[in-house]
Amino acid sequence: MVQVEVIKQVIADQEQELKQQMATHIIKRELTIKEDSIGNGVVGIITGIRRCGKSVLAQMTFSGGTSGYINFDDVRLSLKAEELNSVLEAMYSLKGHVDKIVLDEIQNIDGWEKFVGSLASSKKVIVTGSNARLLSKELATYLVGRHMDFTLFPFSFREFLDYNSFAIDESTYTTESKAKIMKFLANYLRIGGIPLAGRLGTAYLANLYSDILERDAIQRYSINSPSEFKHLSNYLIANFSNEVTSNKLKNIIGVKTPNTISRWISYLENAFLIFRIQRFSNKIKESIKAPKKVYATDTGIAIAAYPESANDKGRLIENLVAVELKRRIEYWHRDYRIYYWKNSMHEEVDFLLRKNNNTKALIQVTYASSREDIKERELKSLLKAGKEQHCNNLEVITWDLSDTQTINGRVIRFVPLWAWLLNHKTVY
Repeated sequence: MVQVEVIKQVIADQEQELKQQMATHIIKRELTIKEDSIGNGVVGIITGIRRCGKSVLAQMTFSGGTSGYINFDDVRLSLKAEELNSVLEAMYSLKGHVDKIVLDEIQNIDGWEKFVGSLASSKKVIVTGSNARLLSKELATYLVGRHMDFTLFPFSFREFLDYNSFAIDESTYTTESKAKIMKFLANYLRIGGIPLAGRLGTAYLANLYSDILERDAIQRYSINSPSEFKHLSNYLIANFSNEVTSNKLKNIIGVKTPNTISRWISYLENAFLIFRIQRFSNKIKESIKAPKKVYATDTGIAIAAYPESANDKGRLIENLVAVELKRRIEYWHRDYRIYYWKNSMHEEVDFLLRKNNNTKALIQVTYASSREDIKERELKSLLKAGKEQHCNNLEVITWDLSDTQTINGRVIRFVPLWAWLLNHKTVY
């Protein structure tokens, strides 16, 4: 049993560390959480990949009053659910009255949901965690209809520029500013959007990748074949922006059943290391059975885990666009769905966006700076998908080409990646 005095020391140490962190360069995140939406029994839940800034966002959400913070991802806090009231006792002892509480990585405590449910009746509570298991069946039982769920992504390119003190305004599109933006973009592609990556570098990201595998997957799910599991993760990270199937992966990794592969992939998704996009089909069964495309949540982590991928700019910028689309949908446009398109002739379009059972946009991504760099088959696939889906919103995201072209009566827009990334909050 952990003594209250030990918990008090943990809280004091952690809050001091968080204050020091927030005293450095902190930017306003694009994911905004209104404090008024939390309270009266409603709990705020922030999930996302480890070290993407969830705790800081939670603290920035609360203003005024007295708040408490505790991170259960601490070796000194080997607590059981029935001991969680000791956390409150420790907070009261340190602070007196507390009306707002941030509970970080509380999913480490089995049975935590009931405690949070009772706590939310009298306090404003935000729960943060690096595993999608936070949204568990038990949570739904104790907080049915009483939780607001948010997923925080690593820095967007806009946030990355802000973090690096580059202002986006009317001068952004001058020749001089564009040259600076292109340098920032190349760096963003290489180190990704984890806040500390720019200062601590690739070694930090490599360690973070190992920590996520070990703590948010292998330990959390008690995986009894850790070497094979790591082999699978490394393979998926190395093959981002490609199609994968559990059957093929089963043979590559050397496990007996595709069900094991499917389960392991779900663990990696729950840890926010990767995500998958389904192939679009009007027939739901076909869409489910078709291969899925896998993407890394952060290109910096992908490169740290598999350095050779730094040379494949085409796959990297496709991955970057996939993450940005997921971010925009999660933050501002939850009524959209994202797929890729592929027909029986193996013609493919990277992204298909749907809303209200209608295709709103078709997007190809290519590492091109001139019209001559773009393969005709990519445009042919885009036109064919547009005709099939009755969609006239056809776009090619390029490295640095801005143009329009009309082919067979259909207009295709060519948009530079940097300009597309700066087009704040727009989906289609």
